[in-house]
Amino acid sequence: MAFKERFLLAKHRLVTEECICKENRELFRRFFEFEEYKLKRKNGLRELDEGCYKTLYVYVMRLRNVNTWFGDKPWINLTKEDLKKVYDDLEDGRIKNRNGVPYDDRRSYYNKVFKSKPFALAGKDALAREVIEFYTESAKEVRFVDEDNFRRIVSVVSKPAHLFLLWLAWDIGENINTLLQLKRGDFSLQMNSETGEQEYLVNLPREKLKRSRTARSEPTLYTETVRYGNIVLHELRDDDLIFRFGYRQALKFLKNAVRRSGAVCLPRRDKVSWKDLRSGMACQLLRQGWTTDDINFRLGHKPSSREIDVYVSHLAIDRRKPKKKLFDTTLEKI
Repeated sequence: MAFKERFLLAKHRLVTEECICKENRELFRRFFEFEEYKLKRKNGLRELDEGCYKTLYVYVMRLRNVNTWFGDKPWINLTKEDLKKVYDDLEDGRIKNRNGVPYDDRRSYYNKVFKSKPFALAGKDALAREVIEFYTESAKEVRFVDEDNFRRIVSVVSKPAHLFLLWLAWDIGENINTLLQLKRGDFSLQMNSETGEQEYLVNLPREKLKRSRTARSEPTLYTETVRYGNIVLHELRDDDLIFRFGYRQALKFLKNAVRRSGAVCLPRRDKVSWKDLRSGMACQLLRQGWTTDDINFRLGHKPSSREIDVYVSHLAIDRRKPKKKLFDTTLEKI
């Protein structure tokens, strides 16, 4: 089911369910009326696209969760004590998600619900800012797949389409949902003028990317990507989707490959996810001497982004240079 259908169904339930108080249902209706208009105008769209509907769908989940945390009390009647209790319960891990673990995306709830338009409609955004005054975001977790573990994964996969998707994720480093939307027309086979080898130029259009990503075209780096691309793409027409399966099947075959290969995510040997291939690509390029600006551009971030700084620190990239200089100086003396 596309995000448009998922959102419309979830929104209808949220604003009509009688188990939610009338005041909050009306507030939610007003919020989505505002947010849908904002997304359309902010993104210069005549009609909302799948990216917008995905954003709206996530808001439905957030609003439903927050409403549960406050016991369906009308938000216009929330007190400082109500807000402080929920805030403390979130920070101390007493409020847990469906998997029974504390929320690790608390920042999104604070910034996009408590201190933003939903609470502003209830007249409680200023009070929320006062209560959440001392929140500081914890350091971003370092987790990535290195090349050895990635090659262990692909070594147990046999289907060309699955191999092509894995190599694309490792090579281009784009989000799995975006890769699954790509069509044959997004790929152009060309000859690299520097190496004399074939490569694909992969077009990543705005409508298929997350809102925070930059539309761009990226050349592939690995011969394996070209090899499996040639197998998968040669019989497709420009409007054909490359991958004839969805997100759930992609999760399933990655999970099976990880289990069979014994591959792990570093540094804590966690289970491998599609997102870890993206960060693994960034780490691999850091080791090869790429600048953070070049890597940020390949990832679709702005050059000023600090997203990969935590990986630079973990890999001690900058701290290797003084050691190299000392080694070179000692070698010259000898």
